[in-house]
Amino acid sequence: MSKRLRSSEVCADCSGPDPSWASVNRGTFICDECCSVHRSLGRHISQVRHLKHTPWPPTLLQMVETLYNNGANSIWEHSLLDPASIMSGRRKANPQDKVHPNKAEFIRAKYQMLAFVHRLPCRDDDSVTAKDLSKQLHSSVRTGNLETCLRLLSLGAQANFFHPEKGNTPLHVASKAGQILQAELLAVYGADPGTQDSSGKTPVDYARQGGHHELAERLVEIQYELTDRLAFYLCGRKPDHKNGQHFIIPQMADSSLDLSELAKAAKKKLQSLSNHLFEELAMDVYDEVDRRETDAVWLATQNHSTLVTETTVVPFLPVNPEYSSTRNQGRQKLARFNAHEFATLVIDILSDAKRRQQGSPLSSSKDNVELILKTISKQHSVESQDNEQPDYDSVASDEDTDLEATASKANRQKSLDSDLSDGPVTVQEFMEVKNALVASEAKIQQLMKVNNNLSDELRIMQKKLLGKDAN
Repeated sequence: MSKRLRSSEVCADCSGPDPSWASVNRGTFICDECCSVHRSLGRHISQVRHLKHTPWPPTLLQMVETLYNNGANSIWEHSLLDPASIMSGRRKANPQDKVHPNKAEFIRAKYQMLAFVHRLPCRDDDSVTAKDLSKQLHSSVRTGNLETCLRLLSLGAQANFFHPEKGNTPLHVASKAGQILQAELLAVYGADPGTQDSSGKTPVDYARQGGHHELAERLVEIQYELTDRLAFYLCGRKPDHKNGQHFIIPQMADSSLDLSELAKAAKKKLQSLSNHLFEELAMDVYDEVDRRETDAVWLATQNHSTLVTETTVVPFLPVNPEYSSTRNQGRQKLARFNAHEFATLVIDILSDAKRRQQGSPLSSSKDNVELILKTISKQHSVESQDNEQPDYDSVASDEDTDLEATASKANRQKSLDSDLSDGPVTVQEFMEVKNALVASEAKIQQLMKVNNNLSDELRIMQKKLLGKDAN
């Protein structure tokens, strides 16, 4: 990025000068110290990018700048703007505060617990609230008011919400209106550019029909963002989507390993995964690529004479509470893959993503993700007996957990296979299921927020009780 930040810009979390990082999904600029905390939270909480040393799609950077300049930080610090918060002793961090515990506790409260976000009045049915918010989002994205849409998303609006009356999603609406920054924001929050409306048209179709060609091209890039990022990580190039090239499959310099039986077994297990489990694995590998690349940028941009271990090390992917313990363990194990092992896994995922996108048939095997990762690791440990890297199976592994996880995943796969064997699904049936899933997801999100609030209240009560006992 060649653009220089204006000197008036300060860190959204501690007001320190000259922030050099951005939290993309929060619409804020942050300093190095605060970024070290953001990185430890995980991408499900904060997606960080360096403003100068990380490649940016121009409209994505413009989206973050617009949110920052229009006061997006007030969304995350809403209650701190109330004068009463000063009287209660609640305050944001300042540049002189220590990273641990001061800045870290504030940042976790702000983004992980959402402690300062404006709360809606409690209602009997939280799913109704989420649906109402999503309908507001559906209407708002046709305008250029990004902060309004970010506020709705922060309160629980669903980026992939399918409007039952309109027959499309917020991304369809933004694409039709040519609102490229709204499209960027929705995509950051999980909107799918390949989602079809009730007539079978995608947001890309809407953009092209409206003459918004730059937006259409950007939506295609977003649609292939995962595989593009994996390919770029390995070979420094991205596909030429304008000319119909949607995948680049790099080759290993030493391809002899591809001939081994273990390598063939790993690929076979990967191909046998259901689309759902394959997508989970691909997303986990994408997150690991992001962790490794961000670590490289972090180390290259820091003043090594003042490095403090606890503010720089993110040894493996942070736990995402929305995932099962088994999946979180598998995600953390990815950090133990050496460069060759990880490159092999990335190439296999790219190859199988291309095969699946082109509609090649899947086998009916029920092997799970854990077995794929173990096989790939064993493949290299067998061929590199002198390698001091610990075996993958010994990392974050528990025998009982693995057995239980294998059984549960096999049952889930059996259920998926039986669902897929009932014949073709109509568009109406698909949309009904999708809407039900969206409603369920919204309900889960609301329950998680309520649980967080109850946890906060419980901690406050415990502190009060301890104070009384001390007196």
